[in-house]
Amino acid sequence: MSKPKVIVFSGYGLNCEEETLFAFTQAGAVGEIVHINDIISKKKKLADYQIAALPGGFSYGDDTGSGKAYANKLKNHLSGDLKTFAESDKLIIGICNGFQILTNTGLLPGALLANDSARYTVRWVDVKVTSESPWLTGIKTMMLPVAHGEGKYYADKKTLASLKRHDQVALHYTKGEISKHFNLPPNPNGALEDIAGITGYTGRVLGLMPHPERAMFFTQLPHWTYLKAHNAKVLLSGEGPGLQIFRNAVNYFSK
Repeated sequence: MSKPKVIVFSGYGLNCEEETLFAFTQAGAVGEIVHINDIISKKKKLADYQIAALPGGFSYGDDTGSGKAYANKLKNHLSGDLKTFAESDKLIIGICNGFQILTNTGLLPGALLANDSARYTVRWVDVKVTSESPWLTGIKTMMLPVAHGEGKYYADKKTLASLKRHDQVALHYTKGEISKHFNLPPNPNGALEDIAGITGYTGRVLGLMPHPERAMFFTQLPHWTYLKAHNAKVLLSGEGPGLQIFRNAVNYFSK
């Protein structure tokens, strides 16, 4: 059985390409980092891949708003290719800035606004899975890091009702290990109804603000030393919660 092929978009301020590709390869995929200009110029063809990832970063320095300029480049040059890809039996993920890009292209509804704190926020959060998606199979809750200044999900009442009706609200911020051990509020940015991620195209397109590629290993957890001290059986070489998202994407193509 051949491994699914992943394209990780790069260019103009996206800066989590290496970690994102590493996560996919750890999960069993093969892939490459491709500059957006190489897709536009046809040096690389989006249709040659089964999974597309828009990673985190600060595309175009977040000038004019997070994800907007990169999304405009996609819309101006690759809107047809992206729509065809999304409508095919393939997978797309947008992480943090990638999520902002997906909403600005229109592939996912809603918008990401400035955090209620009006500050860039870096911390860990707990999220619970609240809809079905190939990306989230078998996952109920996760502890993942966030790092953003515009992560507050917003949608008008009509859009929110449609999201709920079509089971597209994928992740909610929730109380868990982070609230327990670090006394932090579950919602890090004021997101509408604690929404941390949504899906589109029957769950095959996922956008989320937390970074699963930064939670690949047990020792990346913010309280791993505490867990080790209180459980001698803890394996320091163990997996982190984020890996399952990428493994699910690989498993989707092994059916």
